[in-house]
Amino acid sequence: MTDHHDEHPVIQEQTMTKQYNRRSFLRTTSIAGAAVGLNAASYSRVVGANSRLRIASVGTGGKGWSDLNGVAASPDVQVVALCDIDSSAEHLGRAAEKYQSASRYADWRKLLDESRNVDGVLVSTPDFMHAPISLAAMHLGKHVFCQKPLAHSVHEVRQMQRAAAKYKLVTQMCNQIQSHTAYRTAVHWVHEGKIGKVKEVHSWQGGSPSWPRNIQRPSGSDPVPESVRWDLWQGVAEERPYKANLYHPFQWRGWQAYGTGQLGDFGCHIMDPVFKSLGLTSPTRLTAEAPPLLPETWTNRAMVEYEFPGTDLTAGSTLKLTWYDAVGARPPREKLAQVPDDYQLPGAGSVLVGEQGSLVIPHVAMPRLFPEDRFPAAEQETIDGVNHYTQWADACRGNGETTSHFDYAGPLTETVLLGTIGIRFPDQELHWDAKTLKVTNHPDAQKWITKKYRKGWEPAWV
Repeated sequence: MTDHHDEHPVIQEQTMTKQYNRRSFLRTTSIAGAAVGLNAASYSRVVGANSRLRIASVGTGGKGWSDLNGVAASPDVQVVALCDIDSSAEHLGRAAEKYQSASRYADWRKLLDESRNVDGVLVSTPDFMHAPISLAAMHLGKHVFCQKPLAHSVHEVRQMQRAAAKYKLVTQMCNQIQSHTAYRTAVHWVHEGKIGKVKEVHSWQGGSPSWPRNIQRPSGSDPVPESVRWDLWQGVAEERPYKANLYHPFQWRGWQAYGTGQLGDFGCHIMDPVFKSLGLTSPTRLTAEAPPLLPETWTNRAMVEYEFPGTDLTAGSTLKLTWYDAVGARPPREKLAQVPDDYQLPGAGSVLVGEQGSLVIPHVAMPRLFPEDRFPAAEQETIDGVNHYTQWADACRGNGETTSHFDYAGPLTETVLLGTIGIRFPDQELHWDAKTLKVTNHPDAQKWITKKYRKGWEPAWV
C-alpha cells in the first residue's frame, strides 16, 4: 500500500504473510476495542514520557517512506512493524533494510492482530484505505498518524473523529506543510489583524497531475508482479483486474474508487492555513463548476464555491471561499483587491482579501502582504516552523499537543470531500447540515456521503 510520491522534500527534512481471516480480525478488534476503552483516557501516560514510542507503518513506499522516516527521526521512537502489499525494493524491501528489527507484514489486519507491542500506527496508503485501517487501529487503542485527506467519504471522516474522541487517542493528519514556517507565519499575520477582517478567499492548484483523468477503464488484465499482493491492495474496494501502471503504485489517485482527484490531493494542504487562520468549520453550502464526470475517473478541471459561517476574523456573517483546479488555474485578477497586476501569482496557493489588505499564501513559499507600501517585508515578524512528524510522536508520549488532530482535520477534510461531491453535480447548489450529516436539498448528492464496501471488509464503526 503506497501513497503519493514524496511532496516538498525540503519540508520533509524539517514478507508476505498468509491471508488473514477478516471475520476473526473484526471479532478481535471488537473485543480489544472494548478493553482499551477503559484505560484510553490515560493512554499517553501509559506510553510514558520516558519510554520510547513503538510504531508500526502501514504503507512504506512513496509518501509512506518519508512519513516513516519523519516520525522515526525522533530518538524517542522505535519502529517495530512494517506493512506493505508490495515487497519490492522500492516499498517494503527498502523499509525492511533500514529497520531490520521490525516485523514485516503484507496484510495490515495481521499486523494489528499481533500489535500488542505497538503504541502508534502510521497510515500512508491510498485514500480509500485511510479510514478502514485507522479505525481498526484506534479500536485497539493505538495512536494514529494518517495521511491526508483523512478519509474517502464524509461519513468516514466523522467516524475517525468519533473514534479519536472515544478512545482519547493522539492523532495527526499529515498535512505537514501546516508546520512549515511559511504557513505558520501566514496564520500569525491573520491573527495579528494585519489585513483586517477577511471578506473572501480564493484557493487554487494550477499544476498538472500525472494520474489518469477523463479516461475509461481499459479492458483485460495484466500479470500481477510477484512482489504485489493485488488482493490485499484492493482492500475495501470492489474487486477489479490488475492493470500495470494504472493503479499501483501512484496512479490510483485519478480513480474515484481509490482517490479523490486534484481537490482531494491538495485541498487539505492549500486550504489548511485558511482554516487555521480564520477558525473555519464545515461549509453550509457549495456549488461546483466542472465537466461531466466519466464513470470511474476524476475530471481535469473544477471550480467549487463554498459558503462558511463567519467567525470573529471574517468581515460578515458568512465567508465565501472559491477553489480552482486545472492546468494553469488562477483566480480572476479583478477579485484580488490590493494584489498588484504585475505580481505573478504562484502556481498554487490562496489569497485572503481583507478589509485593510490582502495576503497571498503560496504553496509552498513565504506569504506576501499587499499593498507592499503599507507592509514593508523587513518589518514583518516570521514564525519558526516545527516538526509535524515528531510533534505527533512527542504528543503520544505526553509532551505537547498535535496541531492537525482529527477534530481539526475533520472539518477541513469534510470540506474537501463535499467539494468532490459537488463536482458530481455541477451547477447545482448543495445545502449542507453538518450536525445531521445531510445534504438537505439533494437526495442524489446525499448518497455520496457514505459508500459501499467489499463484502467481508466493512470497517468497524464507532
